[in-house]
Amino acid sequence: MKADMDKIIREEARLIILKGLVCERSETLSSAMIERLLYSYGIRRDRDFVHNELAWMEEQGAVTLKQVGSVFLAALTERGARHLDRSFSIEGIKRPKRL
Repeated sequence: MKADMDKIIREEARLIILKGLVCERSETLSSAMIERLLYSYGIRRDRDFVHNELAWMEEQGAVTLKQVGSVFLAALTERGARHLDRSFSIEGIKRPKRL
């Protein structure tokens, strides 16, 4: 059951990250800001969790990452945007609801 809940939290966190990125004019956020964003949705995890999720999302092509000191800058990709508009689905990221 813990493994199931962990999977649900990770998939939800990944969707929240994509939604947070699309809301920014530059479609970019630092991992420190993403940590705060997730916290505001009740996902209280440390920066290592955020960095691991961002690395996974980069492997899937949903974001690009640039390391600046101890933080990552995550930028939304076309593939990540297509997941949000439901024209494409990335396995492992919660599917957004229809508008």
